[in-house]
Amino acid sequence: MNSSRIYAFVLNPWVVIGSLALGGAFGLFLPDLAQKLGFIGDIYVDLLKMTTLPFMISAVIFSLQRLFRDGGTSRLLMRVISVFLGASATVAVVGAIVLLVMHPGANISTATMQTFGLMVGNDTSTSDTVMNLYGADLPAKSLNLSDVLASLVPTNIFAALANGDALKALVFALLFGLAVGRVPERISVGLSQSLETIYHACQKLMHWLSYPLPLILFCMSAAQLGKSGVGPLHAMLQFVLAFFVASALLLVLAAVIIWKRSSHSLGKTLDALRAPFALALATRNSAACMPSMIESLADGLGFARSRVELLVPLTISLLRVGPMVYYVCATLFIAQLYGHSLGLVEVVTVLLASVLAGFASAGMTGLVTVSLVGMTCAYLRLPFEAAFILFLAVDPICDMLRTLVLVIGNAAAVSVICPRPLKI
Repeated sequence: MNSSRIYAFVLNPWVVIGSLALGGAFGLFLPDLAQKLGFIGDIYVDLLKMTTLPFMISAVIFSLQRLFRDGGTSRLLMRVISVFLGASATVAVVGAIVLLVMHPGANISTATMQTFGLMVGNDTSTSDTVMNLYGADLPAKSLNLSDVLASLVPTNIFAALANGDALKALVFALLFGLAVGRVPERISVGLSQSLETIYHACQKLMHWLSYPLPLILFCMSAAQLGKSGVGPLHAMLQFVLAFFVASALLLVLAAVIIWKRSSHSLGKTLDALRAPFALALATRNSAACMPSMIESLADGLGFARSRVELLVPLTISLLRVGPMVYYVCATLFIAQLYGHSLGLVEVVTVLLASVLAGFASAGMTGLVTVSLVGMTCAYLRLPFEAAFILFLAVDPICDMLRTLVLVIGNAAAVSVICPRPLKI
């Protein structure tokens, strides 16, 4: 009982927000000391990543095996495709509406534009670095469907696991799970028991790692603000605010969908989502949130565990709703920043390109995720390389919002795909 209370306390939203605020204040007042705390957050995230791939592979293979035995595979596949398309369109449209209504890139003050100029043109080497990153991260062939499909197939699954390539590991797990599902149960029972043991062990380890969350949040926010300060936040405040509004709307929509799909009250639904919400804020790593998502949907809200264990890794890896809405907002912001007026056809093009860039971002984090904004800017001939450093400066905040939308949004997608739980 005592450990349950501690677990509930560390995942309390007010504790999470308070830890972030205290850490930010510490980083602003003692920046040199705060930067030395950054390694604590790095170690914590590495510990979570350590369990991600074995957890994902064991959950997918074991769930596919059970799915085949339960039947209904073709109906589930069609439902997955429909939800993927609907969710992608929804987040893209919401992001576009918010940016077009708020116009964060228009009517920017002279002081803010001066800050932009200092950040973009700080020195020659910085500009050159951004250009090199742009050229390396955004090759034209990234839009080639054949190259994208070829990159999904792991030539060596052990190399993919060693490199932490979650997408290739997912493809292997799906194919292997489909094959195992066709093997007679009397032969595959040993593998099923081993995979179930790995799954529960990883889930228990994730549970233990939740206890030091307040301390980890304090150290991570202190190190980040101690390094960057508040200058970049002031310069990009209007974009961050617009992206926050779009993310908040999507989070509310996702919570309502989960509530309506479950058999519980709104309070019970929100309480069940506390763990993935807190982990998304703390780690900014959607894969690390998979065990808590499965626990919340299956144990907390009563959705079928066999479906949840299969769909959570699948949606986290492929349905990248967080990056999708980010790419829409970033592209429209850059267009407004440069005074580029957009017609209906151009807005639709931005939406489609952002969805494509979102799917292409599978397995990517940080700088690489931000750099894919250039895929959408290329359609409008916007100079994204000049604005790249602006987005990079505020990415820690945007990354939190992207991860939150990805985790809670995918929980909503899973709740729509799964059958409604029976009312108790």
